[in-house]
Amino acid sequence: MNYKSTRDVKVNVPSAYAISQGLSSDGGLFVPENLPKLSEEKIMSLCDMSYAERAYEIFRLFLTDFTDDEIKHCVNGAYNDKNFATDNIAEISHLIPGTYILELWHGPTCAFKDMALQILPYLLTTSAKKTIDGKKISILVATSGDTGKAALEGFKDVDGTSIMVFYPEDGVSNMQKRQMTTQEGSNVNVCAVVGNFDDCQSGVKQIFTDKSVIAQLEKANTVFSSANSINWGRLAPQIIYYVSSYVQLVKDGELKYGEKLNVVVPTGNFGNILAAYYAKQMGIPIGKLICASNANNVLTDFINTGIYDRNRKFYTTVSPSMDILISSNLERLLYHLTGENDKLINEWFTALKNDGRYEVNDSVKAAIKENFYAGCCNDEQTKGAIKEVFDEYSYLMDTHTAVAYKVYEDYKKKTGDNTKTLIASTANPYKFGFAVYDALGGKTEGVDEFELIGKLEKLTKTTCPKALSDTKNKPVRFTGSIKPEEMAEAVLEFINK
Repeated sequence: MNYKSTRDVKVNVPSAYAISQGLSSDGGLFVPENLPKLSEEKIMSLCDMSYAERAYEIFRLFLTDFTDDEIKHCVNGAYNDKNFATDNIAEISHLIPGTYILELWHGPTCAFKDMALQILPYLLTTSAKKTIDGKKISILVATSGDTGKAALEGFKDVDGTSIMVFYPEDGVSNMQKRQMTTQEGSNVNVCAVVGNFDDCQSGVKQIFTDKSVIAQLEKANTVFSSANSINWGRLAPQIIYYVSSYVQLVKDGELKYGEKLNVVVPTGNFGNILAAYYAKQMGIPIGKLICASNANNVLTDFINTGIYDRNRKFYTTVSPSMDILISSNLERLLYHLTGENDKLINEWFTALKNDGRYEVNDSVKAAIKENFYAGCCNDEQTKGAIKEVFDEYSYLMDTHTAVAYKVYEDYKKKTGDNTKTLIASTANPYKFGFAVYDALGGKTEGVDEFELIGKLEKLTKTTCPKALSDTKNKPVRFTGSIKPEEMAEAVLEFINK
């Protein structure tokens, strides 16, 4: 299995190169040359396996230049009871008959990013041994909140690596900021950026292809890589939890094999829902992929019209991990839906860079509509969903999961589709405690995040994960902020320390 670039089909590299490089030199994203197909026999054989065993079987299909022992080393190092608070790794809660919540936040940083970022350091260091001749790896991360902490935790003190995270100064929750700025480790750095997530992400992408920066990197015997979902090594592990969830529901008697399962994903950078699309293309019987957005509804408009237009107001919402107007992983989907037409991809994404918009052709519009439904909701509706679900089902969910729930309820009313449905829950509610407590009628004025933990625990009779409450006693290591145009200089300063 080799990998192509979305912007140059002539590129053909093994998985180790795609993972260690992160982003193709032409600015494109690496994609598998073909998606492996899972037969009914293969899918059913996964039923009696653990999550780690299922992961091993799927990774073997994508990482054909890794040995079986290398894959086992990666999988077993990541998916174990030291890193995850539940034996199932990804827990499925039954909200009501036929509606399931996929809890992806039982890892060390309490967000779904742990599902990939606990294994990425193993994949990256294994890849590096095959591809970059003993050079150091400098990992750059743009984050809307959760990726940053998960990447820092995954890569802290990993030999041969350093990691620098950029986050929007006013675009993350108090707890997300606290998690990042108190990060331990000798090889980590965290920097606030004056701007939004798109400024951070665009800055990182520019640094990756800046020839003057790369020349200085070579002098330091260092190469760049990414821990964002632009890196195939971040995206591939996300396919596994959709495969595993379907298999688990079959095993538990909730689904008969072949029965369709709709999937709802709160969506920002499009990586999580793209992983579900890949699982579907591989043969998992997934029905409609429901893309849920907040007020930054660029994806809702795109899926409904075929026009991607980021020339719009940017909103800071209570679901900050989705406060994004440029969804990087959409490029991978469009590459597949155009029949691997790199010319069109270059045309559209050049237009996005220069004009802030592009429109896809009719055949791509039809393919998108066949697979996806899109909806959005505002902050008040998000908070209303949190309260509704807690009052009716005694289930506490975070703001991003609430967006997914609200959009799903709207989808059912609009379509009458009662297909069994899996809602991806992307973060523990205590990561966004102020908004959750406010949604339930609590008063947050004059309350700090740690007082709030106690209030929310008392009100809901739930318990805050220790990983979050323990940040109270950790010193803040990283302060200050920079402008987007200062990011490259900050990176070089960190690398040359």
